[in-house]
Amino acid sequence: MVNLNGRLVNELPDGLMQAQRGLYYGDALFESIRVFGGRVPLMERHWDRLVHGMELMDYRIPADWSAAFWANEILRMAPPDARVRLTVWRAPGGLYLPENDDPLFLITATGLETGVFKWPSAGVQVGLCGSVRLPVDALSGLKTLNAARYVAAAKEAQARGWDDAILLNAYERVCEATSSNVFWFEGERLCTPPLSDGCVTGVMRDLLLALTRAAGLETAEMPAPFERLMAADEVFLSNAVRGIRPVHSCEGKVFEQGQTRRLFELMVGYFR
Repeated sequence: MVNLNGRLVNELPDGLMQAQRGLYYGDALFESIRVFGGRVPLMERHWDRLVHGMELMDYRIPADWSAAFWANEILRMAPPDARVRLTVWRAPGGLYLPENDDPLFLITATGLETGVFKWPSAGVQVGLCGSVRLPVDALSGLKTLNAARYVAAAKEAQARGWDDAILLNAYERVCEATSSNVFWFEGERLCTPPLSDGCVTGVMRDLLLALTRAAGLETAEMPAPFERLMAADEVFLSNAVRGIRPVHSCEGKVFEQGQTRRLFELMVGYFR
């Protein structure tokens, strides 16, 4: 017998039963993917990250899954310009120890008004999250359903009138924002926390580092206390759906945006 929102039923509905391990244990991974004019240009990078996560979590990866497989499945149902969420979880069975390592998946899509990134000239206001710290371990770089800390940080940002929050890791170093990687410029050098400090292995993070190096500019992946971020010339947030969001201000300091804008143009050129 199951009590589902006050309604007594004999068993979980089939959809919830299929998603049991994701619901009960957060035993799942997801990718947030953007579709541009009927194309999924970052699919190879998303697939590489998903494979890495499934291997770390010991899923049995189907032989027919590939970047091309996922692009086809997405384009079968997504609008030409869309935000897509691909969620993969382990098949039902077992308690903490699973009985079946086969993965199941769900794809959802929301249409977007445009197939190009737009420069958000106003920038975003952010602050330092005080309510949570992010753990640093072998699973830290994965996009899993264990998102309670990010939810708490987003609620804190809302309560304090910020657009987003900067989260520190367990060692009190800059890690990421609620759904984005964090970058900053020190002079002309583009900096970001190293993956070893627990930030998500961002698809857009990897692309921006590659584009910057290809342009002959210096990059650095460095551990940074919050004070170092506050001393930067420019700060911005990035993810695969929103692209680049320049930080206008953080804890009262206003940042410049010139170099961030030039990197934004490099990024836009990549998607043309």
